[in-house]
Amino acid sequence: MIRIAVISGKGGTGKTMVTSALADRNTRKQVLADCDVDAANLELLLSPTRLTTEPFNGLDAARIDPALCIGCGICANSCAFGAISMKDECAVVHPIHCEGCGLCCYVCPEGAALMERRVSGEIYTSSTDRGLLVHARLFPGSGTSGLLVHEVKKRALTIDPSAEILLVDGPPGIGCPLISTVSGMNAVLIVTEPSVSALHDAKRLVTVCRRFNLRILMLINRFDLLDQITREIESYAGEENIPIVGKIPFDPAVVMSVRQGIPITRADSPASKAFLTVWDHIISELEIP
Repeated sequence: MIRIAVISGKGGTGKTMVTSALADRNTRKQVLADCDVDAANLELLLSPTRLTTEPFNGLDAARIDPALCIGCGICANSCAFGAISMKDECAVVHPIHCEGCGLCCYVCPEGAALMERRVSGEIYTSSTDRGLLVHARLFPGSGTSGLLVHEVKKRALTIDPSAEILLVDGPPGIGCPLISTVSGMNAVLIVTEPSVSALHDAKRLVTVCRRFNLRILMLINRFDLLDQITREIESYAGEENIPIVGKIPFDPAVVMSVRQGIPITRADSPASKAFLTVWDHIISELEIP
């Protein structure tokens, strides 16, 4: 299975739009995964039918057994995250602040502090007309997005052994979710746009991806908004030996397709026509038979 992740250095570059368009253009059997678990929205463009919903257990969280607590306050004083307070001479854990370190269990003289499994999100499997989709939702305040991304990828890689392509909609930025997404990929497609911030963040993203020994491709979205920055992006890509597989023009039809919940490739517009050759360029660059 060839594994390709669509990523971006910053949010708002059109990464999910690009992913849905590529999924729509690909004629090989594929599995789709949305690894932007903090704001998963690939499903909005693919009209999926939910098949399964599973709870995702993140880091353990502390709980104080009031029957054993003697109100000494040692756990509250020791917690570096301020997750434990005293109420009515009994320690109380505030789960949203608990980092699951387990120090309270170590210092409690009565064994009243316990570590329990904490449900931090949900993992979904859905069917679409472009293949099976694995996606997820991280609950607000949960800090285990990288682990959830790993679980999404693990399911996507095993859900359909006959699939030839794994196409991943990745998260923006260079943080833990991005690291978890690109790990084990064969190639990444960096989506950028002609702005100073986008070019700056794309350069940081390239630096990170270079450490994973994978092929790096680039696509410029809304390339015609600022010619000077577009030329700078092209110059940078040339210096880094990064192929640019497509340049998508600014097109109001993209907004309309998002509102309708369909990939832009199903509309008749300049952006749609620009996508006609993007997937072919990707296949050619990666030498996929």
